[in-house]
Amino acid sequence: MASTSNSKTNNGVHCLCLLFLLSMLFLLNAHAVASSHPQLLEVQQVKRTRSLLQAPKIDCGGTCLVRCQNNWMKEMCNKMCNVCCNRCNCVPPGTGQDTRHLCPCYDTMVNPHTNKLKCP
Repeated sequence: MASTSNSKTNNGVHCLCLLFLLSMLFLLNAHAVASSHPQLLEVQQVKRTRSLLQAPKIDCGGTCLVRCQNNWMKEMCNKMCNVCCNRCNCVPPGTGQDTRHLCPCYDTMVNPHTNKLKCP
């Protein structure tokens, strides 16, 4: 009985040592890859400095041009879309009304005077 418990203990120790060695090899490999590609380090540093609460700013001009391309009042559509985009930092994809729900801020913004939807 004593020899069986000793062999189980030895197997457990061997497994832990093997796991430790594998994790160290993984860490060394990750460090070697990061050292050989300095761009990866720069990207990681940029991601760490940006706040998790603030999304990157989108290109409102280009996004609104695409959204308003089929609208019969392109200038007004583009103007209002840019106002909404700058405030919400979001523009629904496509040109139709069926995707408005994908940008809740954009979807629910109303004109305070007329109480109509502000964003095209």
